[in-house]
Amino acid sequence: MTGARRRRCPLVGRVSAKVAVKAGQLFRWWRAPIWVAALATGSKSFVDNPLLGSKRLNEAGLHRRRLELAHRLAWARRRRLANAVEPSWREQFDRNGFVAIPNFLPPQDFQRLRDALLERTWPTREHQQGDTITRRVAIGPEMLAAVPELAALLRDPRWKGLLSYVASTSGEPLYYVQTIAAGVADGPPDPQLHLHSDTFHPSLKAWLFLTDVPEDGRPLTYVPGSHLLTRERADWEQRRSAAIGKADRLSQRGSLRIAPEELAELDLPPPVSFAVPANTLVAADTYGFHARADSDRPTLRVEIWAYSRRTPFLPWTGLSPTSVGSIALRRAEWYGRIVDALDRRGWTKQHWRKAGARRPIDP
Repeated sequence: MTGARRRRCPLVGRVSAKVAVKAGQLFRWWRAPIWVAALATGSKSFVDNPLLGSKRLNEAGLHRRRLELAHRLAWARRRRLANAVEPSWREQFDRNGFVAIPNFLPPQDFQRLRDALLERTWPTREHQQGDTITRRVAIGPEMLAAVPELAALLRDPRWKGLLSYVASTSGEPLYYVQTIAAGVADGPPDPQLHLHSDTFHPSLKAWLFLTDVPEDGRPLTYVPGSHLLTRERADWEQRRSAAIGKADRLSQRGSLRIAPEELAELDLPPPVSFAVPANTLVAADTYGFHARADSDRPTLRVEIWAYSRRTPFLPWTGLSPTSVGSIALRRAEWYGRIVDALDRRGWTKQHWRKAGARRPIDP
């Protein structure tokens, strides 16, 4: 009948839906070679790669084997980098997974560095997680030319040797001036308050604090010894990987969370807190469990922040094309621009939005 609504056959609808699902699955599996290749990289997300997230494969030991190989190679690289590190610092790191060095710079040098960085405005990006806003200024050639004390710090053999050892690579880290303004925004609790491991393999984060960090200032906390791949830790990771479908979102993305009461099962102590004065350097392997402490008030801290997460399955310590000359100095700036371009094309999401020119010390 003209103009009458035609009834759709339920059988046809079900068949069409099944065909669409099958077509989607077929299209998805075209990416199988990429998923296989990712097993030899630092790819960590259980949900973005069905091989990494496979219950059957992880029960058979896929995650555990990647974990064990990555750690063996990291410690082999560290042995080759050990001579460039102060022995007491190396011993502290090998035992605890972190090194804390008060008064890293001579007081006058530190004061000049601090004033030069904090009293000027710089182009800034920011990202909100829960009630916390993190702002970053990428350290590049222009900042290094304007602040010679910063350039001297990044050339300091003590700095370079320690960070290379912790990162297990001589490749240059990414550097930022970072401001963490916590408890200042509307939102749920900061997810960084939960003890977690950043990824399955050793990696570096380092903080040279430009401001004091009091006990109630949401200091970094770290579980001593949790950077070591013990049998208990490997067993725990295998169980978690096999049951990842029931885990929280961030664990599914490859940053496994752990409850404080679980630490004793892994023969680990409670976390220690880095409530430290300015001019303290902390360098840590963020495979170890760490978190940001909570506070009942808004807090602000500023630091020079270094980050290095190399591909874990390479045996050599160097040979990184992006860590050479001017490329190394511009990587942090270029990274933001590249992600901007990908975001405009809808290929990825830029979480770090431009926040204008600001002083790092501004709330």
